[in-house]
This record gives sequence, C-alpha cells and structure tokens, in this order.
Amino acid sequence: MKKPVLKKPSTSDDHPQHSTKRQVIVSGLVLLFLISATAAVILYGKGYRLFVQEGEPKVSKTGILNLASNPTGAQVFVNDRPNPTTATNGSLNLNPGKYKIKIAKDGYHDWQKDFEIQREVVSNADATLFPKAPTLQSISTLGIQSTYIDPTGTKLAFNIASNSARRNGIYVFDMTSRTFPVLAGQSAATQIADDTVDIFSQAQLAWSPDGEQIMASISATPDGLPTYYLLSAERLNDAPQDITATYTSTLELWEEQRADKELAQLKSLKPDVQKFLQSNMRILSWSPDDNKILYQASASAEMPVYRKPRLIGNNLLYERRDLEEGAMYVYNIKEDINTRLVEPQDKVCTDKSADCTCVPFVTCVSPLTWFPDSSHILYVNNKQIQIIEDDGSNLTTLYAGPFVEDYVYPWPDGSKIVMLTNFNNLGVAPTLYSIGLK
Repeated sequence: MKKPVLKKPSTSDDHPQHSTKRQVIVSGLVLLFLISATAAVILYGKGYRLFVQEGEPKVSKTGILNLASNPTGAQVFVNDRPNPTTATNGSLNLNPGKYKIKIAKDGYHDWQKDFEIQREVVSNADATLFPKAPTLQSISTLGIQSTYIDPTGTKLAFNIASNSARRNGIYVFDMTSRTFPVLAGQSAATQIADDTVDIFSQAQLAWSPDGEQIMASISATPDGLPTYYLLSAERLNDAPQDITATYTSTLELWEEQRADKELAQLKSLKPDVQKFLQSNMRILSWSPDDNKILYQASASAEMPVYRKPRLIGNNLLYERRDLEEGAMYVYNIKEDINTRLVEPQDKVCTDKSADCTCVPFVTCVSPLTWFPDSSHILYVNNKQIQIIEDDGSNLTTLYAGPFVEDYVYPWPDGSKIVMLTNFNNLGVAPTLYSIGLK
C-alpha cells in the first residue's frame, strides 16, 4: 500500500503573480535610488549643500572655488582669517559673494587674489609660488660682454673677450639642453665665431626671425665704419660672410618677415578686434601660446566687450577696458579679458619708438618679457627683477641684487631666470648666473 504524498501548503510568496510583483517593487526601488543618487551628485557638483540652521535642514546654492598651487600642499586662507581653511590641491564651497583668497607656503612668497563667487559656478585659483630665497648658480666661467636671446626664447648668444683669439668670439647656448652649467668652449655652448678673422668678441648681434642666423656688427675698423657679418647659429663659421655692402637689405628682409608674422597673428582675430588693436595699441609681444597680447596703449579709449555673453567662471575683478595712453596692458584673446600692468610713466621701448635707444641695432630691450607659462611677465624695474601675473596681480620681487639690467631672460621651462652680473666687482667682466625658481 503506497504512502500518501504530503503536499506543502501553498503560500502567497510561491504564487508566480506575487513573485513578479515583488521583483517589480525591488527594481523600482533600485531605480528610484539610482535616480536620487544621480540627482544628488549633479546637485552637489553644481554647488548645492545641505546645512542645518536653527535645527532645520536647509539646502543652499553655493559656488565652487578650485584651488591649485605649484608647489602643492600650500595653505589656503579666506578673507584674512588667521587660520587656514583648507590646503591645495582641492576645492571650497562658498556662498555667493566676494572673497580674498591667500595661498601660502613656508619659504615662498604669498599669493593673494580677489574672487567673486557665483551660484553654481566653478572658479579657479591657480597659484604659482616663487621662493623667497632663490638659489644663485654660475652658468659661465668666462667674462661675457653682452647677451642676446633668440626670438623663440630658447637660444642665448653671447660674446667672450678674455682669452686667446681662438677662444674669444661668439657662442650660442641651447637653453633646452640638459647640460648644465654652461662652460664656454665645451659642448654645452657652440662657438660660432672667433677673433681670428675679426674682433667678434666686441660685436653687436641681431637674431634672424627664425633663430637660425645671427648678424654681427663690428665697429672696430680703421675707417670707423662698421663691418657686418652673417653667421650660422648652428656651427663655427670658419669663413664668416661679409655682408657690409648688402646688410640693409638683409635687415629689411628680416623686418618684413617679422611684420608678416605679426600681420598673420592679427588676421586670426575678429575684424572688429583687429581694427581696435591697430587704432589704439602698440603691440610689444605675443605670449608664447599666442593667446595673449602684451601692448602699450597708443591712445586713450574704451575697449568694447567683444564676447557676449561673457565666459562663465572667469574672474573679471581685475579687468580694465578703459585704456590710458602710455599704460601697458594684456589682452586675453580667447576670454576677451583686458587687464592693466604698468602705469604710463614706466617707459617701455619698442622697435617703433623713435625716442628709444635700440640695442643692438634692430631690436629694443624691453623691461617686460613673457614668462614661458604665458600667465606671468618678467618685469625689470627699479634695479629689481620682478614677476607679475598677466592680470596685474601678485607683483613679486625675485631678485634685488646687482645685475646688468638689459640682460635678463627666463629659462624655457620657467625653472630659472638668467642674468648677467659681476656683483658690483669693478674691473671684473660680468658672467651669466641663474636664479632658481623651483
């Protein structure tokens, strides 16, 4: 006789219809959670924050200030508070309004700038900190008469007149070379002319626009008239090319090449911007990335706003669109921001200035030079080497010792500054020194 099979009592959970309903509920809850989490992340990214005020939770719209510094790990102070709020690199959520931000690190000059924080807008505070006590290092062992930087800012030509005729002459140093320090006559610097043919150690030099040739002007001739030579900047010129009879045509060609390049740069701008620049500005130089123009106002004028609407997140607190004749400015082409650097009484020479003494004979020495990062400008002023941000803020003195004012150049990677000095040691020819910035 077969035993009866006992059946398990059925439950509501075992019913297919109930199982499907449970899956739908779980899926719905997961989907709702994902939607809520995504919305929370989006709102957080836009600056919304949950605060508890008077015992009640409230949501506030804030702005975000991204904080970065080089070197990293600097302290961040907000509105002159004695204690740091946070450290770089990171971000701060701030209620809308104006703030004074200071970034400080031991051994470095403080960085300070004003910001206007807006709701749901991300702003950026990117600080480059410069050492208070930069390192000095000799980068030449022989006395140097003068130095000349090429148009690309990567090659330095200089004269040496303290040795035999074979070692005296003109040298070119490739500043992108890893060889350091520079020892004239060694592989780090290429000798391109010696004093066996003429006194090249006393020559004035001018670079071609492409940085491949150098014109040397030598005045020590019996009749008192200068002799001009065209030299390759890449090798020793055993038989230098005398171009005295045709040097003016070479200079005119070089000037034409410079003008063509400047015209091509101007044509990349909008027609209305071109027209305003040509009518009211004397261009001193373009930034290394070609996105900014350092210029001197040739007339007092009001610069229109060309980009409407303005870019969100830009710091416009330092903008100056009212031009004063003689003052120096920087125009940011991409962001359409114009800022002021130097007052009109601070004289800046240009090739087109009739009352400037040009050195050597085709270019003028300007106290303002772009730094390789296209965000700072070297400023030789009042016997000091200073650096200033392109919006006119954070003027910092890097070096206040003795140096020859016409010969100050940034290293191509921004790690150093090259200067010519004898540290006021009379009777000693100056030599090249570097000022370390990192």
